[in-house]
Amino acid sequence: MEPRSREGTRRRILDAAVDLFARHGYDQVTMRMLAAEAQANVALINRYFGSKRELFAEVLAQQGRFPGVLDDGGGDLAARLAEYVADRLGSDVASPVLATLTRSASSAEIGAIAADRIRIAILEPLTARLDGEQAELRASIATALIMGIGQFRQLMGPVTPVRRAELVTRLTAVFRACLD
Repeated sequence: MEPRSREGTRRRILDAAVDLFARHGYDQVTMRMLAAEAQANVALINRYFGSKRELFAEVLAQQGRFPGVLDDGGGDLAARLAEYVADRLGSDVASPVLATLTRSASSAEIGAIAADRIRIAILEPLTARLDGEQAELRASIATALIMGIGQFRQLMGPVTPVRRAELVTRLTAVFRACLD
């Protein structure tokens, strides 16, 4: 049997946490569940991450920024957001981070962590891309739209429009109204 490495164990714990938090939400996941799924000792989870709360924060941090849509690549930001959202709506694969946030939203213990993640990953980069007055308000409306559409997708499953182009056109108009 191959000896287990510190990094391998840490990775198994993170992978187990991504899966369990996405399926059950923060409050329903116990340290014992995490340990069993990761095939690790509860003490190792505490050693590597400090607490379940800190492990949850690490799971969200591992997801990175909102995909390159918000990078300053020029072009029409509203259209790029619309294309991203249309693709997510039609995808057979649900976002683990959105599932985690959706299923964990009611937890008082990690509400601030979830809010910080949304602020860092979407709201702040989007605000930075906008010129003019009330940039944060406009970015907040677009972020709420993105999160709401993501939650809809999470609850209802993939949406397969008759024509993706029509969906992108409609979403572009909505995002343009939010951002302009």
